[in-house]
This record gives sequence, C-alpha cells and structure tokens, in this order.
Amino acid sequence: MSPRSAPGEVAAKENGTAQTDKDSVTLAFDDNRLLTSLFGEHDQHLALIENRLGVDITPRGNQVALRGTPVARNSARQVLVDLYDRVKQGLEITTGDVDGAIRMSTARPERDERGDVRIRTQRKVITPRSPGQKAYMKAIGTHEMIFGIGPAGTGKTYLAVACAAAALSQGTVERIILSRPAVEAGERLGFLPGDMKEKVDPYLRPLYDALYDVLPSSTVTRGMNDGTIEIAPLAFMRGRTLSSAFIILDEAQNTTPQQMKMFLTRLGEGSRMVVTGDPTQVDLPDGAQSGLKEAMGLLDGVEGIAQVEFTGIDIVRHPLVARIVSAYEKAHR
Repeated sequence: MSPRSAPGEVAAKENGTAQTDKDSVTLAFDDNRLLTSLFGEHDQHLALIENRLGVDITPRGNQVALRGTPVARNSARQVLVDLYDRVKQGLEITTGDVDGAIRMSTARPERDERGDVRIRTQRKVITPRSPGQKAYMKAIGTHEMIFGIGPAGTGKTYLAVACAAAALSQGTVERIILSRPAVEAGERLGFLPGDMKEKVDPYLRPLYDALYDVLPSSTVTRGMNDGTIEIAPLAFMRGRTLSSAFIILDEAQNTTPQQMKMFLTRLGEGSRMVVTGDPTQVDLPDGAQSGLKEAMGLLDGVEGIAQVEFTGIDIVRHPLVARIVSAYEKAHR
C-alpha cells in the first residue's frame, strides 16, 4: 500500500499482482468507520458511480478495486477521493453529492482545489455539483459583480442566495437584498387580487424558498423584520444606493435596458452584486429588448465583473430537466 501524502488523502496503487489485473486500481481508505457513509446504503453510491462511469467497483475491507478503462478508473478514483474527503470533514453524502462529484470528475481528470470551494451556511455546507457551479462560486468569491447566465435547474439563484446567507452570517455584509422584475408570461400585477405585497409575493416566492433552505426560519423571519433581509420587486430599487450589502437580481432576462442600468448602478461601497437569468426565457412584451442581453455585451471584459455561462451539463435539478432543455435548444437551432 502506498503511504498517504497528506491527511484525508486516499492511498492508491496500480494492482499488478497478475497480468489480467493490469487494468485495475486499488484504493485504500484509512478509516473503516467512514466507509458506510462513503459507499451508501446497500452500496448505492458505488452502484451509481459504476453506472455513470462504466467502471466495476469491488469493495474488500478498507479497500476498493476499480476495473475499467484508464479514463473510467481515473474518474471513479477522483469521485471516491472527493467524497471520502467530504465524509472525513463530518459532512453527509447524498445521491446529489455523488452525482455532483461524478460531473466534476468527468470535467477535469486531475484533482484540483475543489475542496476549497464551498459555501457554509447556518443549515448546511454546499459544494459545487458541476463545472459551471464551481466557476460560479469562485467568481462570486473574487468579483464584486457577477452575471450567472444559463438554463433552469443549474443552481444560479440558489447558490447566489447561499453565498449571500454565508456572507451575512460571517459579517462581511450587513444585509441581503433580493430582487426580481415583476414580469411573468401573460400576466399583469393589476389583475391580481390583494394589496401590493400580496400582488408581488408570488413573483418573489423562489427567493423565499432558497432563503429558507439555507437559513433557519427564525433567522429569516428576524432578518425580514429588522431589515437585514429584504426581498423587493425591481421597481423598488430606483433612487437607492445599496452599501454593505449582498445584492441579487433574479430573472434578469425580464428587465429592460433602462431597468438593468438602473439596477447595476445601485451598487454601493462594500457590496457584492449577482445577476442571474436565462436569455432563452424572456417574458417581456414582443419587440422589447432584454436588458440582460445588452448588459452582457456592454460589460464583457470590464474589470471587476465576471460572467459565468451555464450549459445543459450543469443542470442538477432533475435528469429530465436537462433533456427538456436540450430538446428546446435543438429545436431553436
């Protein structure tokens, strides 16, 4: 067995005990108590890795043998190394985490600094599940303004809200401001019942859902009452300067160029702004130009601004969603 080079790392060697085993790799884990979580109930995690990567995995005590093509073996090895490191840190592993590790392994053949990319909120620790998510999370950590562009189900809004929640908990910002344009297909606010709050809340519901998933409900309620968490339609942003805040504009494809310019220029000292949207799902009236598309062109390459574009491979919501998006893209082409 090869010696471990660092704590938490898995020792691996080529199994050359027989000529017929030249296409296998053996991994040895240093803590048998963690293997139940790593392998999953009834080894379901191993089965998922086998099916997705086309590799055979045989566990024996504190070791697993990987058999398959060099590419399949390397990918499976990287998945198990990443997941084992996660278990050693006391984090749980879900099927989604395994799927995310598989996506990451096929995106890069060698292990990199992925372990340093994570979001720690009061309710959970979130790690990237796709190459696009990893690039997005890195960009949010290094830029003051970030555009996250791509299809539904890629985690654009959810990860931005999680980053905002982490920043608020760590004290790097004093408040969170979440906004959306109140525009939906075929509907107008004036035709909906209720007062203004009741009219706009349905449009902002996805932002509430993301907040409650990464923060305790008591924290969200208290934040909304004392103003540290604000959820408001885009129209309410005019004339404000948003300082020491983590600001998110969701569904930005439904802004006009004038609205987008207005929103982007709200950025104040000590703030970070994330703009998310899907340019293929514009609900503006026919003939109206999307402010998101214009901003992406005008601001491309501007210092301090990052643009991350997600693709179908980054969809983590449900496998069927990826196929639906692919079908629509093919039809449009």
